[in-house]
Amino acid sequence: MIPFLILIAFVLAGVIFVTNSGGEKRGNWIQFFTKGKEAGFSIKDMEQLRRLVATCQIVDPVSIFRSQSQFEKVIRSMVNTLHSSGDYNDQTIHYFLSKLFDYYNEMEMQSAENKARITSSRQITEGQTLRILVPGTGVYKSEVVKNSGNYLAISRPTNSKLTSSMEWLGLKISVYFWREDDAGYVFDSEVVDEVFSRGISSLKIEQNDSLFRTQKRKSMRVKFRKAAFLYLVNDIDNPHILEKSAGLKVMLEDISDTGCAFKVMGQVTTGMRFKVQFLLNKIPVCVPGTVRSVDYSKESNISIVHMEAETLPIGTRNFILCEVFNLLPEDDEEELPFRVLEEEAGAAAKQPEQFSEEKNE
Repeated sequence: MIPFLILIAFVLAGVIFVTNSGGEKRGNWIQFFTKGKEAGFSIKDMEQLRRLVATCQIVDPVSIFRSQSQFEKVIRSMVNTLHSSGDYNDQTIHYFLSKLFDYYNEMEMQSAENKARITSSRQITEGQTLRILVPGTGVYKSEVVKNSGNYLAISRPTNSKLTSSMEWLGLKISVYFWREDDAGYVFDSEVVDEVFSRGISSLKIEQNDSLFRTQKRKSMRVKFRKAAFLYLVNDIDNPHILEKSAGLKVMLEDISDTGCAFKVMGQVTTGMRFKVQFLLNKIPVCVPGTVRSVDYSKESNISIVHMEAETLPIGTRNFILCEVFNLLPEDDEEELPFRVLEEEAGAAAKQPEQFSEEKNE
């Protein structure tokens, strides 16, 4: 009963504030506090949100819970305040900002899911990587060569661990694939022919209009082409400590608060623990994690590594989310991925190409 009375008191305070200030009278503050409570915000959070809404001069306060653009204004105001104050170590601010990011991420993920999801194998794009499961035999790698009519033409599946030839005609298979910025999908099919499609040895498999959607991403991920250094992580040292010596050069491909992808020379295996270190808006950032999947090209000897991040310090997580949601200022200056020792920085200045993107990638 007491918490409810406190909530009413805050609502009345909000109404009085709006009435006395003479602005935003159209805003429904009662609905605002109700929606905020339903969204999981505490009474203290809602009071901070109310102040941000007033600062942003949002006419209808309830709109922030249904409009990504309106909610972005609120977060941007919060981030600007944090940058202006320079108080990056205030954990209270970071916890509140983290809650705002959590809600905004849910809005973004729901929007992306509605736009991206598919229901039929006829919607799979050519070039899509596939995993082909043959019951009792193993898992093979393939990709879509052509998608038309009542069949898919897929490259002849390969498995480096299985050397014996496979008779594919008539086999019933399960096909798994992951769509970027969407989710994983599975469908059953049957091999109806072995053909050459567009000059590639391929299998013709049946289409399926009943895809099963599997695990979805838990967070937004954005393209992020930036040089970084890679380090092995052991069980003794703190993986979040910034390194002061150069590691193995890699190129980041994408990033989120729950992981990243990077390109590295050589073959990497799943289960390995690494950390990547790079500069973000001139500030060094360290992301430790575990390798969950690898796309290895034997021809180029390059691995694209997908790493799941360990739980990040809240300040680091918020900083990365500022990049994910494009809340950081543009950074056109080429820099080293982190602060190195003075002699290393001097050597790097003499050989800037060492830290640039590979020209022939």
